[in-house]
Amino acid sequence: MPERIYGIRHHGPGSARAVVASLAEQRPSVLLIEGPPEADDLVRWVSSPSLEPPVALLGYAADDPRQAAFWPFAVFSPEWQALKWAVSAGVPVRFFDLPFGYRFSASPAAGQAPDAAPDPPQRPVDPIGELAAAAGYDDPERWWEDVVEHRGMPAFEAIAEAMTAIREESPEDPSDLLREAHMRTVLREVRRTHDEIAVVCGAWHVPALTRKVPVKDDAALLKGRKKAKVSFTWVPWTYGRLASWSGYGAGVRSPGWYHHLFTSADEVVPRWLVDAAGVLRAEGVPTSSAHIIEATRLAEALATMRGRPLAGLAEVTEAAEAVMCDAEPLRVELINKRLVVGERLGGVPEEMPALPLAKDLAAQQRTVRLKPEALERALDLDLRKETDLKRSRLLHRLRTLDLPWGEPVAGSRGLGTFREEWKLRWQPEFAVRLVEGSMYGTTVASAATAKIAKAADDAETLAEVTALVETCLLADLADAYGPVLAALDVRAALDADVGHLMAAIPALARTLRYGDVRKTDVQGLAAVTASLLTRVCAGLPSAVGSLSDEAAKLLRDRIDGVHAAVGLLADDMHAAAGPVHDAPGSAAGAPGGDDLRSRWLATLASLAGRGDLHGLLAGRLTRLLLDAGRLDAAEARRRLRLPLTVGTPPAHGAAWVEGFLSGGGLLLVHDDALLDLLDGWLADIPADAFDNVLPLLRRTFGAFESGERRAIGEKIAGGRSGGSVSGLGFDEARADLVLPTLGALLGRDL
Repeated sequence: MPERIYGIRHHGPGSARAVVASLAEQRPSVLLIEGPPEADDLVRWVSSPSLEPPVALLGYAADDPRQAAFWPFAVFSPEWQALKWAVSAGVPVRFFDLPFGYRFSASPAAGQAPDAAPDPPQRPVDPIGELAAAAGYDDPERWWEDVVEHRGMPAFEAIAEAMTAIREESPEDPSDLLREAHMRTVLREVRRTHDEIAVVCGAWHVPALTRKVPVKDDAALLKGRKKAKVSFTWVPWTYGRLASWSGYGAGVRSPGWYHHLFTSADEVVPRWLVDAAGVLRAEGVPTSSAHIIEATRLAEALATMRGRPLAGLAEVTEAAEAVMCDAEPLRVELINKRLVVGERLGGVPEEMPALPLAKDLAAQQRTVRLKPEALERALDLDLRKETDLKRSRLLHRLRTLDLPWGEPVAGSRGLGTFREEWKLRWQPEFAVRLVEGSMYGTTVASAATAKIAKAADDAETLAEVTALVETCLLADLADAYGPVLAALDVRAALDADVGHLMAAIPALARTLRYGDVRKTDVQGLAAVTASLLTRVCAGLPSAVGSLSDEAAKLLRDRIDGVHAAVGLLADDMHAAAGPVHDAPGSAAGAPGGDDLRSRWLATLASLAGRGDLHGLLAGRLTRLLLDAGRLDAAEARRRLRLPLTVGTPPAHGAAWVEGFLSGGGLLLVHDDALLDLLDGWLADIPADAFDNVLPLLRRTFGAFESGERRAIGEKIAGGRSGGSVSGLGFDEARADLVLPTLGALLGRDL
């Protein structure tokens, strides 16, 4: 037979060494490698030093980039080493797997009816696992290390014989049969033009390629299949995504360890433990050379006891755990993450042809000095600095394109306008998102703008458009403001639900608030926001009557959101909006921030005294008016007495208290009369009603800050200078009632 077939384990360093040595000995005239034929033109880039593994071939359908697949390569992958050898030796290379474009064909798979859908690809058995089990191993990775990695060159003939035996006893995967039919077809074609052929493929396929199969049978399997138009490019990859647990079917559990095995010529175990010590030292764990020496001895002793040719990953991990990590699981996990798996990120040449969108992103990453990294890193931005502002805009624009390179840290912004915190981590699959985003534009800004405009046009609810308004601000997509504001006007005009209008206002207020620091023009937004608030003030009286408990809680939260937003509007609307009466798409003569605040507080004042108001809302509105200076303390106490009088259901009074105190407990610390009033009401609650009221009270007082609770407790326990609170004080007899239960919990007599 004119060819030699090297059956390898994907991403096996022992296979990689053996393949290179065998190719150098054979000196073939052509090399066939398992892989997508559409990527043949990309082989030439392997000679570039800038194409640094781990990398992957990315293939995607030209008319639907979401239909994509990856073919990853690490430095220890046999296919990668075969490619490197062939390019350096000037040997022609062809990928000869089933074309990727065939995956979108509707032709039936082998043995299926013409109208049946093809079976999902799945290998019926794990061949490495089968061989390991036959040898008495319960861990396929350990068997592979012992038989291949630690013993030098694998015997390709022996591996092929073992795979043949396994396949004879295993069910066949239809997708494998189809792929192998195409491989045999290519192999027959190459035999006609070359005498010395080398084939590098997964060991599973070797029996199929050496089997005598009639040409007509292979032709029947491939008949009627059509190639869809696909595109290919090189993209960076990571070891984390190469690991089998990441979902990659041909992955390995320990790519970092395999990288070490392949790149370390000698002293494998000591060098690994030196790296492990470096990881621990970087985290402040004291690790000396004595630790490394002792761990090396222990690993080698474990290997000898277990009859292994050399210490493997299991031995070095156990030795590091015992000697260097003090059996601390978190330290072992750190070594596993940084070394065993690793987060090495590959690179591709800048001059390699790529999508314009990817080129623009790379240029912007260089401009703002943000390098993609596989490890998660924190990024603290000061938006007053030009570079940090550009970084923020870039990250927000990428999120618009469903490419979350950066994730905002929840709650980090608060009320400040100049600070943002992010967590950055680059993922290989972002390459597919860039392909999908390229349908919207050739630059990050234009693609994000087009996608926002389309989302505004497709939006069905006011909340969807409101979120887009804030996105336009954060990402500085000025060209998207026009269609988004137009959609906002339309949705706001059509939406008569007061709750929806209230839910929209906080995001719009934040947009006006942060527009100044981000140097974004939000002039047209001020009048729209003012119009929404005016409609809320008009519609709220009809929305507050006869509410259930759940509806009252939802409306209370929305009222709080609008109230906070009105505070921002009063401070910032004049500065941010400018001459709002000229704002396009808005009502002329929109009121300013102070007028809006007055109108809002007047609306709350008209509602607070209504008899049909839910207790939660009545108490909350009273508190808001008190804090705003529209009620004095005496009037607030008078209103509080009404629901706390005898005859009023305790649950209604508790809801009123919950609403009134949901603004915080500091008021009780400073208002002795109010504290006295609440104490008297609590003391008068009947015993049979107290159980129903207790959950509301616990929710109310549990929301106070710890300092507030402590101050209230100190006043109750010790009294106050200058007076006392009726009913307050320490009742020793009642306190003694808890001692038996407390003693049982503590296991001692009290």
